[in-house]
Amino acid sequence: MISDLTLSREELSQHLAQSIRHFANCDFTDADLSRLDLQSCTFERCTFNAAVLYACKLSHSSWLRCRAAEADFEAADLVDARFQGCDLNNTKWRRAKLASASYRGCKLTGASFEEVSHLGTTFEDSLLVGADLRGFSFRKAELKNLDFSDADLSGCDFRDAVFEGGSLRDALLKLAKFDNADLRGAEIGGLKLNDAKMFRGAVISHAQAASVLREMGLMVM
Repeated sequence: MISDLTLSREELSQHLAQSIRHFANCDFTDADLSRLDLQSCTFERCTFNAAVLYACKLSHSSWLRCRAAEADFEAADLVDARFQGCDLNNTKWRRAKLASASYRGCKLTGASFEEVSHLGTTFEDSLLVGADLRGFSFRKAELKNLDFSDADLSGCDFRDAVFEGGSLRDALLKLAKFDNADLRGAEIGGLKLNDAKMFRGAVISHAQAASVLREMGLMVM
Protein backbone atom coordinates (compact mmCIF):
# COMPACT_ATOMS: atom_id res chain seq x y z
CA MET A 1 0.00 0.00 0.00
CA ILE A 2 1.13 3.55 -0.81
CA SER A 3 0.15 6.27 1.67
CA ASP A 4 0.53 9.96 2.48
CA LEU A 5 2.03 11.06 -0.85
CA THR A 6 1.23 13.54 -3.59
CA LEU A 7 1.44 11.50 -6.77
CA SER A 8 1.84 12.56 -10.39
CA ARG A 9 0.57 10.51 -13.31
CA GLU A 10 4.08 9.13 -13.87
CA GLU A 11 4.55 8.14 -10.22
CA LEU A 12 1.15 6.48 -10.08
CA SER A 13 1.94 4.55 -13.27
CA GLN A 14 5.17 3.29 -11.71
CA HIS A 15 3.33 1.98 -8.66
CA LEU A 16 0.73 0.31 -10.85
CA ALA A 17 3.50 -1.39 -12.82
CA GLN A 18 4.61 -2.92 -9.53
CA SER A 19 1.09 -4.28 -8.99
CA ILE A 20 0.34 -1.84 -6.17
CA ARG A 21 -3.41 -1.32 -6.05
CA HIS A 22 -4.08 0.26 -2.62
CA PHE A 23 -3.58 3.99 -1.99
CA ALA A 24 -4.38 5.83 1.25
CA ASN A 25 -4.27 9.55 2.04
CA CYS A 26 -2.74 10.29 -1.36
CA ASP A 27 -3.24 13.53 -3.26
CA PHE A 28 -4.08 13.52 -6.97
CA THR A 29 -5.50 17.06 -7.12
CA ASP A 30 -5.62 18.44 -10.70
CA ALA A 31 -3.82 15.35 -12.02
CA ASP A 32 -4.49 14.15 -15.57
CA LEU A 33 -4.98 10.41 -15.15
CA SER A 34 -6.77 9.86 -18.46
CA ARG A 35 -6.94 6.31 -19.80
CA LEU A 36 -4.95 4.72 -16.95
CA ASP A 37 -5.78 1.15 -15.97
CA LEU A 38 -6.93 1.44 -12.36
CA GLN A 39 -9.06 -1.68 -12.24
CA SER A 40 -9.58 -3.13 -8.75
CA CYS A 41 -7.70 -0.26 -7.09
CA THR A 42 -8.67 0.88 -3.61
CA PHE A 43 -8.47 4.59 -2.81
CA GLU A 44 -8.90 5.43 0.85
CA ARG A 45 -9.18 9.04 2.04
CA CYS A 46 -7.51 10.21 -1.18
CA THR A 47 -8.01 13.59 -2.85
CA PHE A 48 -8.93 13.85 -6.53
CA ASN A 49 -10.29 17.40 -6.65
CA ALA A 50 -10.51 18.57 -10.30
CA ALA A 51 -8.64 15.46 -11.45
CA VAL A 52 -9.24 14.15 -14.98
CA LEU A 53 -10.05 10.43 -15.17
CA TYR A 54 -11.27 10.44 -18.77
CA ALA A 55 -11.74 6.90 -20.14
CA CYS A 56 -9.97 5.32 -17.16
CA LYS A 57 -10.47 1.64 -16.46
CA LEU A 58 -11.96 1.71 -12.96
CA SER A 59 -14.08 -1.41 -12.84
CA HIS A 60 -14.21 -3.07 -9.39
CA SER A 61 -12.44 -0.06 -7.84
CA SER A 62 -13.23 1.05 -4.27
CA TRP A 63 -13.38 4.68 -3.13
CA LEU A 64 -13.60 5.14 0.63
CA ARG A 65 -14.07 8.62 2.11
CA CYS A 66 -12.35 10.27 -0.85
CA ARG A 67 -12.65 13.90 -1.91
CA ALA A 68 -13.13 14.34 -5.65
CA ALA A 69 -15.06 17.56 -6.14
CA GLU A 70 -15.20 18.62 -9.82
CA ALA A 71 -13.40 15.49 -10.96
CA ASP A 72 -14.10 14.37 -14.53
CA PHE A 73 -15.01 10.69 -14.99
CA GLU A 74 -16.18 11.07 -18.60
CA ALA A 75 -16.23 7.78 -20.55
CA ALA A 76 -14.65 5.89 -17.63
CA ASP A 77 -15.41 2.21 -17.08
CA LEU A 78 -16.76 2.06 -13.51
CA VAL A 79 -18.61 -1.25 -13.68
CA ASP A 80 -18.97 -2.65 -10.14
CA ALA A 81 -17.13 0.35 -8.66
CA ARG A 82 -17.97 1.24 -5.05
CA PHE A 83 -18.07 4.76 -3.60
CA GLN A 84 -18.62 5.15 0.13
CA GLY A 85 -18.64 8.38 2.12
CA CYS A 86 -17.12 10.38 -0.75
CA ASP A 87 -17.36 14.06 -1.69
CA LEU A 88 -18.24 13.93 -5.40
CA ASN A 89 -19.85 17.36 -5.71
CA ASN A 90 -19.96 18.80 -9.25
CA THR A 91 -18.37 15.72 -10.78
CA LYS A 92 -18.88 14.81 -14.45
CA TRP A 93 -19.77 11.27 -15.51
CA ARG A 94 -20.77 11.79 -19.15
CA ARG A 95 -20.94 8.49 -21.09
CA ALA A 96 -19.41 6.58 -18.14
CA LYS A 97 -20.18 2.89 -17.70
CA LEU A 98 -21.79 2.63 -14.27
CA ALA A 99 -23.43 -0.79 -14.41
CA SER A 100 -23.74 -2.20 -10.87
CA ALA A 101 -21.77 0.74 -9.40
CA SER A 102 -22.84 1.82 -5.91
CA TYR A 103 -22.81 5.16 -4.09
CA ARG A 104 -23.42 5.15 -0.34
CA GLY A 105 -23.25 8.15 1.93
CA CYS A 106 -21.92 10.32 -0.90
CA LYS A 107 -22.25 14.00 -1.73
CA LEU A 108 -23.17 14.33 -5.40
CA THR A 109 -24.57 17.86 -5.45
CA GLY A 110 -24.42 19.23 -8.98
CA ALA A 111 -23.09 15.99 -10.45
CA SER A 112 -23.83 15.38 -14.14
CA PHE A 113 -24.72 11.85 -15.27
CA GLU A 114 -25.33 12.63 -18.92
CA GLU A 115 -25.73 9.62 -21.24
CA VAL A 116 -24.34 7.09 -18.73
CA SER A 117 -25.03 3.36 -18.87
CA HIS A 118 -26.44 2.59 -15.44
CA LEU A 119 -28.06 -0.86 -15.29
CA GLY A 120 -28.00 -1.88 -11.64
CA THR A 121 -26.46 1.38 -10.39
CA THR A 122 -27.53 2.08 -6.79
CA PHE A 123 -27.56 5.18 -4.58
CA GLU A 124 -28.15 5.18 -0.82
CA ASP A 125 -28.04 7.90 1.86
CA SER A 126 -26.69 10.39 -0.67
CA LEU A 127 -27.14 14.00 -1.71
CA LEU A 128 -28.08 14.47 -5.36
CA VAL A 129 -29.15 18.10 -5.02
CA GLY A 130 -29.19 19.80 -8.40
CA ALA A 131 -27.76 16.71 -10.10
CA ASP A 132 -28.40 15.96 -13.78
CA LEU A 133 -29.98 12.48 -13.86
CA ARG A 134 -32.01 12.82 -17.02
CA GLY A 135 -33.29 9.49 -18.31
CA PHE A 136 -32.15 7.47 -15.29
CA SER A 137 -34.16 4.37 -14.45
CA PHE A 138 -34.98 3.76 -10.79
CA ARG A 139 -37.72 1.29 -11.61
CA LYS A 140 -38.54 -1.07 -8.70
CA ALA A 141 -35.66 0.42 -6.70
CA GLU A 142 -35.64 1.01 -2.95
CA LEU A 143 -34.51 4.62 -2.69
CA LYS A 144 -33.15 5.19 0.80
CA ASN A 145 -32.61 8.79 1.94
CA LEU A 146 -31.82 10.29 -1.46
CA ASP A 147 -32.09 14.06 -1.70
CA PHE A 148 -33.13 14.90 -5.28
CA SER A 149 -33.96 18.55 -4.44
CA ASP A 150 -33.61 20.78 -7.53
CA ALA A 151 -32.30 17.82 -9.56
CA ASP A 152 -33.10 17.38 -13.25
CA LEU A 153 -35.08 14.13 -13.29
CA SER A 154 -36.59 14.63 -16.74
CA GLY A 155 -37.57 11.32 -18.30
CA CYS A 156 -36.61 9.30 -15.22
CA ASP A 157 -38.44 6.05 -14.54
CA PHE A 158 -39.60 5.70 -10.92
CA ARG A 159 -42.30 3.13 -11.61
CA ASP A 160 -42.80 0.71 -8.69
CA ALA A 161 -40.00 2.44 -6.75
CA VAL A 162 -40.23 2.88 -2.97
CA PHE A 163 -38.94 6.08 -1.38
CA GLU A 164 -37.63 5.63 2.16
CA GLY A 165 -36.95 9.22 3.18
CA GLY A 166 -35.32 11.69 0.82
CA SER A 167 -36.72 14.58 -1.15
CA LEU A 168 -38.08 15.53 -4.57
CA ARG A 169 -38.58 19.19 -3.63
CA ASP A 170 -38.41 21.51 -6.64
CA ALA A 171 -36.99 18.76 -8.87
CA LEU A 172 -37.53 19.01 -12.64
CA LEU A 173 -39.87 16.13 -13.48
CA LYS A 174 -40.73 16.58 -17.14
CA LEU A 175 -41.85 13.23 -18.63
CA ALA A 176 -40.85 11.33 -15.46
CA LYS A 177 -42.89 8.19 -14.70
CA PHE A 178 -44.20 7.40 -11.20
CA ASP A 179 -46.80 4.68 -11.79
CA ASN A 180 -47.20 2.59 -8.62
CA ALA A 181 -44.32 4.43 -6.93
CA ASP A 182 -44.60 4.72 -3.14
CA LEU A 183 -43.75 8.33 -2.30
CA ARG A 184 -45.08 8.35 1.27
CA GLY A 185 -41.59 8.56 2.75
CA ALA A 186 -40.39 11.41 0.52
CA GLU A 187 -40.61 15.19 0.69
CA ILE A 188 -42.54 16.28 -2.41
CA GLY A 189 -43.02 19.97 -1.68
CA GLY A 190 -42.60 22.69 -4.27
CA LEU A 191 -44.81 21.02 -6.86
CA LYS A 192 -46.47 23.11 -9.52
CA LEU A 193 -49.89 22.23 -10.89
CA ASN A 194 -48.32 20.92 -14.10
CA ASP A 195 -46.02 18.67 -12.07
CA ALA A 196 -48.87 17.02 -10.19
CA LYS A 197 -49.97 15.03 -13.22
CA MET A 198 -46.54 13.37 -13.30
CA PHE A 199 -47.50 11.56 -10.10
CA ARG A 200 -50.57 9.92 -11.58
CA GLY A 201 -50.72 6.36 -10.21
CA ALA A 202 -48.27 7.05 -7.37
CA VAL A 203 -49.05 6.49 -3.70
CA ILE A 204 -48.82 9.48 -1.35
CA SER A 205 -50.09 10.08 2.19
CA HIS A 206 -53.05 12.24 3.20
CA ALA A 207 -50.63 14.71 4.80
CA GLN A 208 -48.61 14.95 1.58
CA ALA A 209 -51.75 15.48 -0.49
CA ALA A 210 -52.91 18.28 1.80
CA SER A 211 -49.47 19.92 1.71
CA VAL A 212 -49.33 19.82 -2.09
CA LEU A 213 -52.79 21.34 -2.38
CA ARG A 214 -51.84 24.14 0.03
CA GLU A 215 -48.71 24.93 -2.00
CA MET A 216 -50.94 25.20 -5.07
CA GLY A 217 -53.01 27.81 -3.28
CA LEU A 218 -55.99 25.56 -2.54
CA MET A 219 -57.62 25.63 0.86
CA VAL A 220 -57.83 22.27 2.64
CA MET A 221 -60.71 22.18 5.13
